[in-house]
Amino acid sequence: MMAELLGRETGYCKGKGGSMHIADLEQGNLGATGIVGSGIPVATGAALAVQMRKESRVVACFFGDGAANQGAFHESLNLAAIWKLPVVYVCENNQYAMSGSAREMFPIPKIAERAAAYGIPGVAVDGNDVLAVHAAVVDAAARARRGDGPTFLICETYRWKGHSRSDANRYRTKEEIAGWQARCPIVRLRAHLEGKGILDTQTAAVIERDVQEELEKAIQFAQDSPIPTLAGVEADLYA
Repeated sequence: MMAELLGRETGYCKGKGGSMHIADLEQGNLGATGIVGSGIPVATGAALAVQMRKESRVVACFFGDGAANQGAFHESLNLAAIWKLPVVYVCENNQYAMSGSAREMFPIPKIAERAAAYGIPGVAVDGNDVLAVHAAVVDAAARARRGDGPTFLICETYRWKGHSRSDANRYRTKEEIAGWQARCPIVRLRAHLEGKGILDTQTAAVIERDVQEELEKAIQFAQDSPIPTLAGVEADLYA
């Protein structure tokens, strides 16, 4: 993945996908595009394939609050509900679609309420609570495997930084950002595990060191990998 981010031949998509188009079919990652909400109908189609093959797999689709206002969202959830497809629609409500606040973009206070229009469960959880998200997804996946159809899961969370590098963050306050940073899911999970006696300071330090080493190795691997050549520009254009 790091090689793909740096545009190298050893990347998932041989350096041609970049940060917005990473895909790895062997691992079940069908890929992403820069079009808002475009993964929703793709996930719905994948769920239909799972159903037709009578597999026990479940499709998980991730998108932001802004994508929940796209036409493809409504069409996909309606179809998935009618056919009871094994798919979990995970909306990461980070409160802002670019610079537009979700409070101004939805006429209802809770996005999860939209699920009622399709006759499927609409579940809202604290997106910064790892255990709460895990429990909700486990329930939704079990429902899908039983043949009961899709679930619309809303994870209330927040993006600390701007939508892009050119985003000056002028539409929100520093106090608002700091308030959400204090709810960091990693910090909260670590405190929970330490409170339960599952994790101690020494073990946490070892985990952080191992993760840092893994990241550094990935970066070095990417930097040492070759850049795609012009000779291969037409390769993989068609399956």
